[in-house]
Formats: sequence, C-alpha cells, structure tokens
Amino acid sequence: MVSRVERGPVADWFWTIDRLFLAVFVGLMGIGLMLSFAASPAVAERLGLDSFHFVERHGLFLLPALIVMVGVSFLSPRQVRRLALLLLVASILMMILALFFGVEIKGSRRWVSILGLSVQPSEFMKPAFVVICAWLFSERSRHPEIPGNLFAIILFGIVAALLVAQPDLGQTMLTTAVWGGMFFMAGMSWLWIMLLGSVAVLGFISAYFMFPHVAERINGFLFGEGDSFQVDTAREAIIRGDWLGQGPGEGTIKRILPDSHTDFVFSVAAEEFGIIFCMVLVMLFGFVVIRGLIRAGQEQDDFTRLAVAGLSLLIGFQSFINIGVNLELLPAKGMTLPLISYGGSSMIAVSITAGFVLALTRRRPESRAQPRTVYRPVASVAAE
Repeated sequence: MVSRVERGPVADWFWTIDRLFLAVFVGLMGIGLMLSFAASPAVAERLGLDSFHFVERHGLFLLPALIVMVGVSFLSPRQVRRLALLLLVASILMMILALFFGVEIKGSRRWVSILGLSVQPSEFMKPAFVVICAWLFSERSRHPEIPGNLFAIILFGIVAALLVAQPDLGQTMLTTAVWGGMFFMAGMSWLWIMLLGSVAVLGFISAYFMFPHVAERINGFLFGEGDSFQVDTAREAIIRGDWLGQGPGEGTIKRILPDSHTDFVFSVAAEEFGIIFCMVLVMLFGFVVIRGLIRAGQEQDDFTRLAVAGLSLLIGFQSFINIGVNLELLPAKGMTLPLISYGGSSMIAVSITAGFVLALTRRRPESRAQPRTVYRPVASVAAE
C-alpha cells in the first residue's frame, strides 16, 4: 500500500488516479481473458490450430495493453496532446499506406504488416483523433483568432475519407457519432448541427447505393434478405443461455459461430454465463460512459472536458454497436467489444483510450484551472 506521506511519481499517481475507472478497465480486461477461454478454442480447432492458440495470443497482448494503459495514465494533459498528435499523424500515414500496400481481407484494405504483425491503423487513429479534435474545439474559446472549428471539420473530412476508401463504414459511423457529440458539447449553433447532420444523412444514403455489402446488410436487417447466419446463430446462443447460462465450457452453439472470439463474444458470454452476466457487462460499459460524462462536466478546462467526454463516448458507442449487432438490434457490422474481444490492435488501442481517460481525470490542484490573483501593496496603488 502506498502511503499518503510518500512523494514521488508512483505515489502521486496512486493518490490522484480515478481508482474506480482503473478498476473497471482492469476488470473488463480480466473478463475478456476469461471469455477468450470460452469463445476461441472452437474457432482455433476449425482453422486447424492448437485449441488455445487465440487464448495464448490474447494473453500475450494483455500484458503490454495493461502496461500501455498505466503508462499513458502518468501523462499530463499537455503530454496527452503531444502523444495524440504523434499517434494521429502516424496512424493517418499508415492508413494511406494500407490503401496501396496493405493486406486485403474480405475486400477491405485496413491492415498493414509490421514485423510480421498485422496492425489496423484506424484503431489507433480513433483515440488520437478524439483528443486532437477536443483540443481544436477548445481553442475556439482560448484563441478566437485561430479557426479551431474549421480545422476540426477538415480533420474529420480527411479521416472519414480514408475510412470510406478502405472501405470501413462501421468505423466511419462510429467516428462520426463521437465527433458529432463533441461538436455539440463544444457549443456549436443549431445551424451548424443541422447542416452537418444533413451531410451525415446524405452520406449514409450514398453508402447504401454505392457499396453493395452495405445495402446487403441493411436489407438483411430490415427485410431478412441475404446471408444472416452469424446474427441468427448469435441470437440463438443468447436465447439458449437464458438467465444463468449453460455453464463455463458447456456452450454448443458457439462452435458453429465463425467470429465467436471477436465480433460475437457477447453471444458466447450469454450462452455460457447467462443474461444476468451480460447485464452486468453492459452496466460496466454504462458506468464508463456515465462516469466519464460526469467527470467531464466537473472539469473547468475546455480541452479536458471535451476530451474526457469524447473518449468515454468512443468506448460507449463502440460497445453499443457490438452489443446491438449481437442482439440483432443493428445491422451486422464487424466491430470488437472494447477490452473484451480478441484482437491485438483493438486491445492496445482501447488501452490507449483508457489511459487517456485516466490521465485526464487525475485530480490536480485547482490553482491550475483558476487564474492567479496578484495582490499589490496599497502604497503602490496610492502612488499611482
């Protein structure tokens, strides 16, 4: 246990960190490892791999993810901005390289190979994009002469264009939703909101007519057309789990679910551990969003307020999309459940997101947010 009397980076970190946030993030990582044992062996066996191939790789990524989260949480707000800027530039460059030299999987170029590892740059782009947009929006009140809002709009256009070019419409919608929420919280006028909202609706309609796979998924969701094997199987697994589940390792429907360790791990959790367990899981993600918005509302600094709110919404919206697809409440979309699903890029990227949240919500002296009052001797004032 670290004493309050001690002084040093670790002691200061321990007594200033939001320990509830930290506990939830670590808890979600632990749940993810547990569900990896339940969901991934069947997938590995179908692919002719060792039963615990994905479990071992999940555990291999878990330790560096934890180190990254804790390490990033030591940063100051200024250091968070600097790291986010470097990460954003690097991820955008890699997204451009992926379009020309990336690995093509299922018709999309979203991955680049680095030292034998497949990396999805768009995962790392998301937290960095949120932080930089929060800084640009906050500059509007600090320095009116700097067109921070315009720069944020241009940056969003660049990111959205790269995501559509991959194509990755799900990440585009996620990024748009988070950016729109931050835009609203930044105090933009309703005219701007309606204008950009109309552009988003037109973009969604255009995607339906331009991309056949988007139209297929939407038609399948609305009218039951096309291949709906995965979502139907996921729903069946949830129904079979009932309130208390079939028990650890007792699930059977998971064995025919192709992406049970990634996009549909929530369904495996429902089949083996029950709906009550899944409700607790939803409550944990809801806690992250609600506490993040509450902490953001308590911040006096505009940058910190917008960044914490945006990062919390990023985790919340991504989990909402994943769970919504599993429950067949949304059209099918491949998106991981934060800190739960298998995937190295996703786990490290969400750990960076969590680290940013922890860093920006650390308790700091109020004097940093308040303007200093300078007291002048009465005699000097009288002399003037």
